Amino acid sequence: MPYTNGMRKTSVYLDEAQAARLRRLANEEGRSQAEILRAAVDAYEPQASKDRNFALVAGFRRSDDDPRPISQIPERELLDGFGT
Repeated sequence: MPYTNGMRKTSVYLDEAQAARLRRLANEEGRSQAEILRAAVDAYEPQASKDRNFALVAGFRRSDDDPRPISQIPERELLDGFGT
């Protein structure tokens, strides 16, 4: 099976409604259930942390020209350049 090169087998527990939806999506799109799950994992975006308190940076000058408060900058942008 050459398509499994570099892949790792895992198990996922789904309730009946989720399993039925996965089957239906796979049938409608002509793809395997595994492909649908891999696409869903690739598309997943973690929810932003609820703790966006930046009190520690109060009083420090910004080193960029971005006018937004740091608390309004998405975490992904804040982590740019840190290897994420």
